[in-house]
Amino acid sequence: MKKDSSNENKLNRKKLGQFVTLIIIIIISICIFYSIINLLVEPSDVFVIENGKIYEEETNIGYVIRDEKMVFSDEHQNGIVTIKSEGAKVAKGDSIFRYCSPNEQKLEEKIAELDKEIQKAIEGQNTSIYSTDIQLLEKQIEEKIALLQTTNKIDEIAEYKSEISSYMIRKAKIAGELSPAGSYINKLITQRSEFEQQLNSGQQYIVAPESGIVSYKIDGYEGTLTASNIESITKETLDSIKSKTGQLVSSSSEQGKVVNNFYCYIATILSSDNAMSAKEGDIIKLRLSNHDEISAEIVRISNFNDGEAVVIFKIEQDVEYLISYRKISIDVIWWNASGLKVPNSAIITEDDKNYVIRNRVGYTDKILVKIEKQNENYSIIKSYTTEELMSLGYSTNEITSMKSISLYDEIVLKPK
Repeated sequence: MKKDSSNENKLNRKKLGQFVTLIIIIIISICIFYSIINLLVEPSDVFVIENGKIYEEETNIGYVIRDEKMVFSDEHQNGIVTIKSEGAKVAKGDSIFRYCSPNEQKLEEKIAELDKEIQKAIEGQNTSIYSTDIQLLEKQIEEKIALLQTTNKIDEIAEYKSEISSYMIRKAKIAGELSPAGSYINKLITQRSEFEQQLNSGQQYIVAPESGIVSYKIDGYEGTLTASNIESITKETLDSIKSKTGQLVSSSSEQGKVVNNFYCYIATILSSDNAMSAKEGDIIKLRLSNHDEISAEIVRISNFNDGEAVVIFKIEQDVEYLISYRKISIDVIWWNASGLKVPNSAIITEDDKNYVIRNRVGYTDKILVKIEKQNENYSIIKSYTTEELMSLGYSTNEITSMKSISLYDEIVLKPK
């Protein structure tokens, strides 16, 4: 009987153990199931803190306003020959371009034909009559031709061609004096001089009214958007500009201008809270269409109608780049900040204090942090100093036991 009782007890204990094991398995399964559900519903991701930069910015259309002087003649419409190339710097009084003569092409063709005849007549003479002066001129001509082949600057090309022509005429005159056929050569030279005089008399040279940069990019808004009338520029003024955003301004074949290369303005229409709270004299940043971030001073804010303001910035960088444009896309950067960058979703706010949950090898700590700057998605944070914590009312013992946040710490996103 005792043996049967003992066997029965063992069987009961075994059943009890199996039951307890089953209960534990069920509990663990339930916990795992709910953990999976929680992760699916609200995943507990982590974020590694790194140094970064955040901005408060807005994108809009910018209208370029320059200090520029148009240069042209109402009497000539025969096209221009550029003396200074696009973007060249000029001093006041420098020749920029000239207008073509009415019959310039025909006159140039006649002069070119006479040059060939003069050269042919010279080559037909006895070379023994050549003086050292002719030999020197030939050397100078060869040097200028060599220089001509090494440059693509319009003003240098024009200069070298003029010098070559001068040397050739001098050479022809000397050869005419020394050769039996001198009267024929001199006759050709006289004809050439007459054609050249006709050519020069019909040309008009345009000079720079002041120092600056030469440009032939004309869009017709030079009289509307000027540095001298920024006080009167309104939303309607800007809306009337029909140029396409980012479109290059075309070059003119009849006019030019001299542009101040030290500064220009960019006007835009804004309606943000930042624009409404901005003040003239504020220094902000602009990001241009070439991705350069440059300093800009707000020099005018006007027309706060229907929640919109015309804001005009003065810039002193990338002025030459902007000569090719009238309308561009710009980013107005009201402020930027650098430091430990974290998503706003990782920050908990309790009793007007901000915290993050740090995760280290599965152990979490709730850490007090100071928000330096914050935009819509990210914040720049740092740890409080001892002095700041004391001013918040923390005791020395509390401060000593506090943990601080560091670079490359893992923090929990969307903490509960």
